[in-house]
Amino acid sequence: MIPRYQAILIGILLIASLAMGGLLWHMRQRAHQRLLEGDDPTPTQAPAVAPAVDARLELASDANNAVTEQVLALPLPQNSEERARAILGKLLDLYAAPDSMHPVPGGANSIVEVFLLPVPPSPGSENSALSTDQLAVVNLTGAFATSHPSGLQAESLTILSICATLHANMPQVAQVRFLVDGQPKPTLAGHADLSRTYLTGETLPVSGAVQP
Repeated sequence: MIPRYQAILIGILLIASLAMGGLLWHMRQRAHQRLLEGDDPTPTQAPAVAPAVDARLELASDANNAVTEQVLALPLPQNSEERARAILGKLLDLYAAPDSMHPVPGGANSIVEVFLLPVPPSPGSENSALSTDQLAVVNLTGAFATSHPSGLQAESLTILSICATLHANMPQVAQVRFLVDGQPKPTLAGHADLSRTYLTGETLPVSGAVQP
C-alpha cells in the first residue's frame, strides 16, 4: 500500500505536469496564430540611412573623347573604402544606363571592392613620413572586363574616369591600381594597360578633355 504522503506527492506532480502541458500548448497556439497573422511582437528598428552628400563623378563621353564633371547627391557610408566603392558603383551605373554617352555593361556590381593603402615612401624622400597620399586598389569583376567594349579609347576613358572620380572625391588618393577578380591582369579588354600604377594627377580632366 502506498503511503499517504507519497500519494499526495504523486498527485501534486501529476497536476503540475498537466498544468505545464496545458501552458505549453496554449503558448504554441498563440505563436502559431501570430505566424498566420504576420504578427511579430519583436520591436523593429528602421535601418539607418546615410545622409546624402555631394559626389563628383567624372563622366566619360565617347563622342568627344572627354571627361566632364557631374555632381550628384548620394547617400554615402562613412567608411572611406565603402564610400569609394559606392561612388564608383554610381559611376558604372550611369555607364550601364540606356542613354549612356559611354556605354559599358555591368553597373555597380562590377566593383568588387576598393582598398585604400598608404603610398610607399620614395627612396631618399625627406617628407615621406608626413605624406598622407593613398593608393587606391580597385578590384573589378571578371565579367566587367569580359563585357567591356574593346578599343583603346573606350578602355582608357573608363580607367581615366575611375581615377579622376576617386581623386575628385578623395584628394588624398594619388595613385590607382586595378585588379580583376583579385588578380593582376595585363589589360582591361585587350588595350588599356592594367599592369601599371596610374597617377591621379595625370588623369585629371582639363577643360573637359582627358589628358593623354
